[in-house]
Amino acid sequence: MRKWVSVIAAVAVAALIFQPAEGTAKTKTISQIDKELKQLQEQAKQAKQQQENAANQKQEAQHYVNKNTNYLNELLVQIDAVSNQLSQIALDIENTEQDLRVTAEKLDETKARIAERSHLLDSRIRLMYTDGAVSYLDVLLSSTSFTDFLERADSLQAIADQDHVLLEEHKHDKELIVQQQQQLEQDYAKVKGLYADAESHKSQLEAKEVEKQQLIAKYSEEIEQSEEISEEQEALLIELATKRAALEKEKNKLKAAQVYTYKKSSTGSGGFKGNGGSMSVPVSGARLSSNYGTRVHPITGVKKKHTGVDMAAPQGTDIHAAEGGVVIVAEWWSGYGNTVIIDHGDDVWTLYGHIRNGGIKVEKGQQVKRGEKIAEVGSTGNSTGPHLHFEVRINGNPVDPMPYL
Repeated sequence: MRKWVSVIAAVAVAALIFQPAEGTAKTKTISQIDKELKQLQEQAKQAKQQQENAANQKQEAQHYVNKNTNYLNELLVQIDAVSNQLSQIALDIENTEQDLRVTAEKLDETKARIAERSHLLDSRIRLMYTDGAVSYLDVLLSSTSFTDFLERADSLQAIADQDHVLLEEHKHDKELIVQQQQQLEQDYAKVKGLYADAESHKSQLEAKEVEKQQLIAKYSEEIEQSEEISEEQEALLIELATKRAALEKEKNKLKAAQVYTYKKSSTGSGGFKGNGGSMSVPVSGARLSSNYGTRVHPITGVKKKHTGVDMAAPQGTDIHAAEGGVVIVAEWWSGYGNTVIIDHGDDVWTLYGHIRNGGIKVEKGQQVKRGEKIAEVGSTGNSTGPHLHFEVRINGNPVDPMPYL
């Protein structure tokens, strides 16, 4: 919704800026219209540049959307993998805790055996302490026969061996308990550490997931804004083009209105009458040295049509525009030498030939006024002396200039 409101606002603003006031179009000049057209062209150029910038911004934002989307997909895969890893570690912790419970039971059993052996050994020690070491000798001396003596000796040895075994088992059980406790504590600490690491890794991945989601949202918004800008500038370009077309049409009407009264002049009796025509004399005080029409060419000696009039004047004399218009030629032009041609509208041209080198004072496309200096008299091209060759052309064809001066 905001996008279309922006577009409508842009069009409305453009319309307010460029809508001509009622009743003022008739007072505009071609120069004013050209100035407005130039402003429109500059505004259109700026709008096009903004449109291109928006397109580049959209392309860049889309690149980052794609990049972050791909990275987000990788993160989701990693998060899934870590979740599976956490499940496995949790299972390992559960198994380790079960092992700890079993070992605790075994530990209790081992402690019971140790306590039993300790009690037995304590009894043996107390007996030995009470009766003394001679009790073994008394047993042997109280034998009734040699066989009885051997049997008693064997029994004493068995008792001693059993005492030794009890001591070894007692020692082994104590060492085993210590080893089992240490191993289980190490295993439990290890799986707990793995679980903590996996949890931390998962938290980091989830934080990155949130970050990438935010970046994708940000660049998606930039894409939307770029599209809005592009559409706004497109609407503005359409409005500028419409206004430009209207101004061009208005300019053409003004040029068409510059129809000269040469038709009225052509109905007269003819002959040079100074400023009696619709156009001003381009060179003040010049001598008319050659008329329009068939003549013997002064250089080739061949009889041919002279397409203009020659106005003899000293080298460097100012040449003025016979009427206002637009310069369409300002350069060397075949046998005319340095030449200026002015378009006055309604397919009426004036030509100024044989201008001296460096004497052209206007440029192609320049708007000139009636009587404005445009060049200086010379003798370039096919010329026998300093003079201005002046022509009037209708629809590109030369006509007698005399009725227009």
